[in-house]
Formats: sequence, structure tokens, C-alpha cells
Amino acid sequence: MSARLRAVDVAVGTELPEQTHRVTRADLVRYAGASGDLNPIHWSDRVATSVGLPGVIAHGMLTMGLAARTVTDWAGDPGAVVEYQVRFGRPVVVPDDDTGAEVTVRGKVGAVLDGGRVRVDLTVTSGGEKVLSLARATVALA
Repeated sequence: MSARLRAVDVAVGTELPEQTHRVTRADLVRYAGASGDLNPIHWSDRVATSVGLPGVIAHGMLTMGLAARTVTDWAGDPGAVVEYQVRFGRPVVVPDDDTGAEVTVRGKVGAVLDGGRVRVDLTVTSGGEKVLSLARATVALA
């Protein structure tokens, strides 16, 4: 983790370092065990396609967590995130191979708020498609 970021060091338009995360089926198994979300759409192609999905998909909360990691790494403190919201736009389809899927997270300070807080607007994509929409975090900086 980097040093805690200070409010005086950021302005509207400040960009966060882009992060790309690889998600494999093995990651989905580990996340299912940790979260208790054992829904077969996260491990069975047969079930996923039978309900109209293009294949096995990553857990939405896993995708949301990867995006949040970009913000906490930038801020230098996981406790700095005081509010976080997203809308799930498209699923992250995870193929049954050793490569998996990539989730890319970009962020930019969209507003400087009172009390050393900033709003970070996130763009989260996989396969060239936006997978989270209206993804925003309010961060309390030092």
C-alpha cells in the first residue's frame, strides 16, 4: 500500500493509475467459497447458458471489489472510502481456460468536496464493454 494521499495533492481531473485484473474460473471458485455465493451461474456453463447468459460470469461483488481496490490503492488507505456505489451494467464473462477475463479499472476525480473528501468516478470494462455504470467512490483524504 502506498502512503496516504493528501487532499491538497488532488484536483478535479486527477487520474488514478489504471489497473487491470485477470479473473479466471479458479478465482471464481475461491470467491464463491469466501463469499458463500455458490450460484452455479458462476461455475457451470450449462446453467449459465440455460438462464440466458453468454457463459459463466464473475460475481458482481467480485467485480465491484476489484474496482474498489483501484481506489484504495490510490488513496493509500482502505478506510478512506466512505461511500461507494455502482450499477451492474454487463456481466464479466469468464471463459473456461487458463487466461480468463480481464477487468480494467480507470478512475478520475470528478469533484472536490468539503472536508478533504473527493468523488472518484470509475470506468470499469471487460472485453471492451463497460461492466459497471455510475461507479463512484467518495474518499476522505488526509
